[in-house]
Amino acid sequence: MTGIDPNARRREHWARRRPRLRRSVVGMGSRSGTDDPFITHRSLLFTVAYELLGSAADAEDVLQESWLRWADVDQTQVRDARAYLVRIVTRQALNQIRTQARRREQYVGEWLPEPLLTSPDVADDVELAESVSIAMLTVLETLGPAERAVFVLREVFDVPYDEIAEAVDKSPASVRQIAHRAREHVAARRPRVTVDRAEQMEVVERFVAAVNTGDLQALMDVLAPDVVAVADGGGRVRGAARRPIIGAERLAKYLLGGLAKLDAMFVARPMWVNGEPGARAEVDGELAGAVSVVVEDGRITRIFSIANPDKLSRLDVESLLAR
Repeated sequence: MTGIDPNARRREHWARRRPRLRRSVVGMGSRSGTDDPFITHRSLLFTVAYELLGSAADAEDVLQESWLRWADVDQTQVRDARAYLVRIVTRQALNQIRTQARRREQYVGEWLPEPLLTSPDVADDVELAESVSIAMLTVLETLGPAERAVFVLREVFDVPYDEIAEAVDKSPASVRQIAHRAREHVAARRPRVTVDRAEQMEVVERFVAAVNTGDLQALMDVLAPDVVAVADGGGRVRGAARRPIIGAERLAKYLLGGLAKLDAMFVARPMWVNGEPGARAEVDGELAGAVSVVVEDGRITRIFSIANPDKLSRLDVESLLAR
């Protein structure tokens, strides 16, 4: 038998699902994108803001505010534009977190990060893909604002401690201590198993096929016995559980039972979600939600389902991420 890659067909299948590019920019200055550092680093700045906030809409607001501040700066006096812009964005994101906190107090049900449609290329940068995954963003939600900023800037973007100190208005010594605590906090809560991309693709495909065919046993087989499913419908989606569902049998019956009662055509399709293989849900051909999963030992241990309509606007056009 010749040396044929058994995963080649799967990679081709997922590659066909590569989305269109999102190329919009905030702030229309007089200079071209090739001249303006803000435009040059926009994907990086969006990624920083998104990882600090877990919301693409809020990240865009932060970038708009940061653009206005950047436009007022005498840029001839800026030695390192990238570092300066990251500092502006970090400060604006920390301000935005206060607004988020007030909204979260009134949020109905579980809150999950806003999902992004991403390119398969994001997964090639393993550290970036992990940092923007829904699973990691939910872990980052358990950090305080300063801890989250320090962790993201240091661990994801490798920003020097003295530059982080300027961004969060703390001493470098304090930032080092915060970074140490944040690393320990995240390490205790992040998924402990690194999964090969091809394995996650295969597991997602099995999950999608089981849901689409209503095959209870196939669905049970792809779920870990102690699987935990968290849904975010924002109190606006009928059938979205407001509390986590635990256990393979209970979850499988809940999912298939709900779909059986649905008076519409439901279909799940594989899709790249936040740098990882995931799925999108459609009802009568319209986008109804996004699903991200955590895979361990060939089975799904965590399911994050986002159906709040306010959080689905970034799933038709690819978001450009960078670090």
